[in-house]
Amino acid sequence: MKRGDLPGVASAGPLAQNAPMASPSLPDLSLEVFSERLHGRLPALEAQVVERLYAHYQELARWNRKLSLIGPGTVGEVVERHYVESLLALRFLDDKPLNVLDIGSGAGFPGLILAAALPSWRLTLIESRQKKWAFLESAIRAMRLSARALNARVGGPLPAGFPDRVDMILLRAVAPSERLFESVRASVADQTRLLLWTTDRPIVKGFSAEREVPVPGTESRRIVELVRGDARSE
Repeated sequence: MKRGDLPGVASAGPLAQNAPMASPSLPDLSLEVFSERLHGRLPALEAQVVERLYAHYQELARWNRKLSLIGPGTVGEVVERHYVESLLALRFLDDKPLNVLDIGSGAGFPGLILAAALPSWRLTLIESRQKKWAFLESAIRAMRLSARALNARVGGPLPAGFPDRVDMILLRAVAPSERLFESVRASVADQTRLLLWTTDRPIVKGFSAEREVPVPGTESRRIVELVRGDARSE
């Protein structure tokens, strides 16, 4: 037996060591169970909203088998960790027709989830990874939303189709940075607001924290709303 080998345990060859991990499967939830898990943490949602959210969940479950949109650490609590956490921002929002930008959209959290409840939004999703962008396009169709997804990276020249005016920016998987805001500055209005899903006390040049809501079941995670410094007095 070679040094380092364990009795009764076969040594993994190079191919086995480098084999990709299988993508986690999401729970096979019925619409009824999905709705119950939402409403266990949130006020009642309209039936049409729940149906749009469930359409997203079905697409997510189908694509996650190959794409790992949701990692194994949150598969068991996907409704609470991703859907509910996104929808907590409804405390800051109403159904006004806003131009909303979701940067680093990934699996559609929070942009598509909030748009399901606020269909008057003119939502643009920005996702740099082509496979995840393809998922977003599929989810938009399944949810019957008018949102659009751009396969692009914010931080350089803006892609075709980027909105001329942005009223709200959503950041859940991307940290705010000066480079990010410099690239979108021409589209940012005087009253543009930021919603950040974070564990930090964010400092963003030109913006001030206005309100925040803690994420239940976590020690430090929160959603923070920031406004332009010159918009607070309006």
